[in-house]
Amino acid sequence: MLKAVADKSVAVELPPLNIQRIEVTLVGDTPLIMHKWSEKAKKEMLDKQMKKAKLAKAAKDPERDFRESIYIIGIGKDAYYGFPVIAFKAAAVTACTSIGGITKVQARQAFHIDGEFAKIEGSEPKMREDMVRVGMGTADIRFRGEFFPWFTTLTIAHNANVMSAEQILNMLNTAGFGVGIGEWRPEKDGQYGRFHVANESDMALVGNRTKKRKG
Repeated sequence: MLKAVADKSVAVELPPLNIQRIEVTLVGDTPLIMHKWSEKAKKEMLDKQMKKAKLAKAAKDPERDFRESIYIIGIGKDAYYGFPVIAFKAAAVTACTSIGGITKVQARQAFHIDGEFAKIEGSEPKMREDMVRVGMGTADIRFRGEFFPWFTTLTIAHNANVMSAEQILNMLNTAGFGVGIGEWRPEKDGQYGRFHVANESDMALVGNRTKKRKG
């Protein structure tokens, strides 16, 4: 890069970034509950913001609510169940409060997860029915998708000058225990969506499940 100073060109040397990539498999310890924004909920929100007249509340459709709570990425035979990768990064960043020597700012800047959605594997979703409190404490019934067992593999790019692969794995492991992802996770006083970084025995099991699915 050249910078003009008083009609003179001065060479500026930038220290090279040491960007490395790692693949990390995470294995669920407790069920993952998905709750994607449904098209119906987004439309109701938009109608409210546009000051449209409010229609009578439609009858509940548990099967539809269940299907719309799940992230299905792609179409046809290439479709898969997904989950936003930003949730895993947010969990790891939050976990920094339990790890010495790493701040949230450092963590946010030091690594990124490739893609937009992580592929959730290991089982088909089942419908769960939960009583919840919404608004001013009004009771409601929610029908959402639950995965268990489950696992996912993330591709992570990190600046090795700032954070090592071992530190990232430690953050993810800590996040899996104390923060979690999805609904009713530990961060929100729940126990769901917990996970850990896969060990050798986990990888053997993951490999067997993947072979069975392809077969």
